Amino acid sequence: MVAALRADGHDVTVIDSGCTAAHRVPPVADVSGVPVRRVDLRDRDAVAAALVGVDAVVHQAAMVGLGVDLDDLPDYVGSNDLGTAVLLAVMARADISRLVLASSMVVYGEGAYECPQHGPTRPVGRAEDDLAAGRFEPVCPACRSPLRPGLVTEDAPLDPRNVYAATKVAQEHLSAAWARQTGGAVVALRYHNVYGPRMPRDTPYSGVAAIFRSALAAGRPPRVFEDGGQRRDFVHVRDVAAANLAALASTAVRPGWRAYNVASGRPATIGAMAAELSRAADGPPPVTTGEFRLGDVRHVVASPARAEAELGFRATVELSAGLAEFAHAPLRG
Repeated sequence: MVAALRADGHDVTVIDSGCTAAHRVPPVADVSGVPVRRVDLRDRDAVAAALVGVDAVVHQAAMVGLGVDLDDLPDYVGSNDLGTAVLLAVMARADISRLVLASSMVVYGEGAYECPQHGPTRPVGRAEDDLAAGRFEPVCPACRSPLRPGLVTEDAPLDPRNVYAATKVAQEHLSAAWARQTGGAVVALRYHNVYGPRMPRDTPYSGVAAIFRSALAAGRPPRVFEDGGQRRDFVHVRDVAAANLAALASTAVRPGWRAYNVASGRPATIGAMAAELSRAADGPPPVTTGEFRLGDVRHVVASPARAEAELGFRATVELSAGLAEFAHAPLRG
């Protein structure tokens, strides 16, 4: 993202707390030629000093993933929500009125589904007994019929189903309140499954693509949970950078708050992605384990239509080409 912003003529300031959940080793001294300033977003004075001369903020800072267990809950809320609140307060005092927020598909919970009998349907959370028995597909809460997955739009109800998801919904609500009170403009980019070079290695706080890539780098097969049939929308990190650039540049952005999916609209199963990544890396084939996590959802694939119509953004990196690159790309510590 820093490289894309600089190539587009922006002057960039980078701040990073060096959180150990994302960095097993200290962060690099610079990114694409821009020095990295060690700043914790919860430190109001340090954030204020970093924002001097800034006229737009691209806010990516968060602990991500499902974490290890509920002992992580205070760290997630502190990093993601208190950090965002401090940032917004400082931006208001500094009269900075443009924010691009990295949100996430996790705010939706499950994706869009349709029941053959009852039409569009929101499934309830999957029961542990069903998951343990290998019954992974959501069913209609009214008639118990299997549901057909579709494309989720930005107007879908928010239904966070784990701690990380709850913090991302809170970030959206905090930034919406900030926009109303300041007259500022917020573009909330709901990233779907991001992958690509420089993902962190060997951490439970990372996305599935990085976890699989780390396993392959160590000579281990990727471990695919459930039956591998979970559908996701994988989007390359270069497309994510392009979406942020579009959010800054678009003349369609007005004061207020607006959400956009950052996605391809092309579904792929977790199992198929793992198999393709293994082939590209010349590594062992994935192992489907049947394991599950209660905070996971089954299918989330997004409609990219709003981002294309209003921001002029469309994901361009095909999954096969992106995985071929990612299979041999460096990971960061």
